[in-house]
Amino acid sequence: MNENSITVEQIAAENQRYMVKVYSWMSLAMIITGAVAIYTASNETLRNLIHSNNWIFFGLIIFEFIAVGVLVKLVNKMSVPLATLIFILYSVLNGLTLSFIFYVYTEASIASTFFVTAGTFGVMSIYGYTTKTDLSKWGNLLFMGLIGLVIASLVNYFMQSSMLYWITTGVGVIIFVGLTAHDTQKIKNANIIGNEGSDDDHKESIIGALILYLDFINLFLFLLRIFGRRR
Repeated sequence: MNENSITVEQIAAENQRYMVKVYSWMSLAMIITGAVAIYTASNETLRNLIHSNNWIFFGLIIFEFIAVGVLVKLVNKMSVPLATLIFILYSVLNGLTLSFIFYVYTEASIASTFFVTAGTFGVMSIYGYTTKTDLSKWGNLLFMGLIGLVIASLVNYFMQSSMLYWITTGVGVIIFVGLTAHDTQKIKNANIIGNEGSDDDHKESIIGALILYLDFINLFLFLLRIFGRRR
């Protein structure tokens, strides 16, 4: 279908269909991650295996980075089942590593922070989807901020400065709030009109879901620093 031959209403409907698919995949990943994290935290043997052995814990994190890198870089060369499998595998791995929050923070504060995150994410994602303002100009600024955040967090891992901890927390919240809006608009604009139902459409929606999933998880973790009540 030629994009120039269809109406604005048809384009809007197709973008809506595509974003619903993206959010559906993202929601599935969130459910898988949450279920795995809760199960791991409640299983003493599994919990001790992961969190009492630094080699296993950091090994899982490395596998997470590999899964994301492979999916983003090679998705166009993959079959749909393989791309889906890697996406789900990443959700499982993230659930294993995130299980630590259940014995660092109270369950009530985790739940309340999740709802705060969901509300913030929802508002910014709706803004990114509906705004006529071009948010691409935010991209470079947010990316540079993210690089600075990673460097500052690594430095503070060794310094253990409480001031730097709270600075990175505030900056992290701002960055991922901005990225939520920016990435939503970018994903919407990247939708190729006319390929609905195709393998490419499926793989594009998985990549979009992965990006928004990462925005949500990171926003949640930074907000948890603020709202989480330690045990």
